Amino acid sequence: MRLVRLIGNLGYGSRKEVAGMFREGRITDAAGEVLYADDKVGHDDILIDGESLDPPAGLVLMLNKPTGYTCSTRDPGRIVYDLLPPRFKLRSPVLSTVGRLDRETSGLLLMTDDGALLHRIISPKAHMRKVYEAMLAEDLKGDEAALFASGAMMLEGEDTPLLPAVLEVLGPRQARLTITEGRYHQVRRMFAATGNHVDALGRVAVGGLGLDGLAPGAWRALDPGDMARVFAG
Repeated sequence: MRLVRLIGNLGYGSRKEVAGMFREGRITDAAGEVLYADDKVGHDDILIDGESLDPPAGLVLMLNKPTGYTCSTRDPGRIVYDLLPPRFKLRSPVLSTVGRLDRETSGLLLMTDDGALLHRIISPKAHMRKVYEAMLAEDLKGDEAALFASGAMMLEGEDTPLLPAVLEVLGPRQARLTITEGRYHQVRRMFAATGNHVDALGRVAVGGLGLDGLAPGAWRALDPGDMARVFAG
């Protein structure tokens, strides 16, 4: 792939704009030597304005999404792409969220430009484990764990029972819930079905991958070891 196309696909600019960056000498190798559009050089040896090139196609990243952001490119308010370098929104293939967290749910969000991987994770057949921590408006009654684990719980407006879920009580009004499917607002609706209300909700793990101390609003690219953890959960 020609360097102009490679760099353009990473969102740094149109092909015309990237060609101009070459003419201006802004694109160099790791040693600081100016590169030309027809040079043959490895991805890791390309610098733009002295900074390493963004990861190539096949990128998977984890973001600790704060509340108040939506997983959309069309929302007029704050979107998760605002937390990333602006060019990430212009990448081709497109960088998409792996599933969604609603505006008022915080925590671990995966994003990738690998469509096959995205569908592998979110496929209902995958039964990918997702762990949430919830702060509730009312004290737990004590029978929620058995109900959630029963495999017979029905949500309002649906005709298929939920798969068994695991509830861990962390406090009178605090719980950790592990689910293996991803129905619309599932966690909030599960607690609502018990007569309770979720005041705050955060996702703390996907598969075997947790936040690992990642600060709210921060992100990092995943390496093969991280991906192994996702599918080991």
